Amino acid sequence: MQTTNILLESGTNELEIVEFYINENVPGQDNPYTGYYGVNVAKVLEIIKKPKITEMPSVPHPAVLGAFNLRSTIIPLIDLSLWLGKGTIQEPDAKVIVTEFNKVTNGFMVSGVTRIHRLSWEQVEPPGNYISQFAANSITGVVRIEDRIIFLIDMEKIIAELNPELAVNFTDRLDITLDQQYTALVADDSDTIRNMLANVLKQANFKVIRARNGQEAWDNLLQIKSQATEENKKVTDYIHIVISDIEMPSVDGLNLTKRIKEDPELNVLPVILFSSLITDKTRHKGESVGADDQISKPEVGELAIRAKKLIEEKLSPM
Repeated sequence: MQTTNILLESGTNELEIVEFYINENVPGQDNPYTGYYGVNVAKVLEIIKKPKITEMPSVPHPAVLGAFNLRSTIIPLIDLSLWLGKGTIQEPDAKVIVTEFNKVTNGFMVSGVTRIHRLSWEQVEPPGNYISQFAANSITGVVRIEDRIIFLIDMEKIIAELNPELAVNFTDRLDITLDQQYTALVADDSDTIRNMLANVLKQANFKVIRARNGQEAWDNLLQIKSQATEENKKVTDYIHIVISDIEMPSVDGLNLTKRIKEDPELNVLPVILFSSLITDKTRHKGESVGADDQISKPEVGELAIRAKKLIEEKLSPM
């Protein structure tokens, strides 16, 4: 398994995950324990054998083993077992999952890779606090497949903790304050990101409705549409823009966008996709479901400015 070329139609509320495993020594047991994990295919560039590693002068965490050269690109290598606090086993046939998100490339070393699964986001369960504590709070979801449980790894969190300068920066003040107050619906399954986005928008004089996933956002929009009908008003009298993450359980951001754009009353609302998955290679997915703009997560400073521009372009004449 070298590359991931499976094509997934946008807006179907499906995702593909690369399933991999980590073997770990367990005190008191003769045989190693095998844990199964997954990562969204959209974040994977390729899967390779463990390359020759060059040590780095200093590393932010013992899990950073060094760096390797892949086609003239120097890539840091992170031992995922060490990061998760597992008892490491030296694997002669270890694999490296090369990822790209938030505009950075990294390698994650694992014991091995099994296969790619196509799933519905409805199959992804939130991990819960108890499970998160046993995996360095690096689990975003749980999937039950056949006879095992697969934990979806939050690689964004890992990279943000290793490189704080790559984390989403919500501390800078924005150079924009709206004269008129607009209402934005923000959908993100991360409590931290969702609340920070809300604070950024409120700072620019937006009113914010929050949703924990695409289904909750859609339910909010249907309620607004029903209220508009009952009161003989337009949807845009209550809401002006939707800002959504892409990776979310129940209903993802692409499917949410498709639903909005196919609805005869809601399709007037501009939609911004705000996600680490947005790159030059993946931008076509958002375009295919009708997203009006797409912003990569490190570019949070642009969010309020571009939201204001879209509202003025699309809704001002109404």
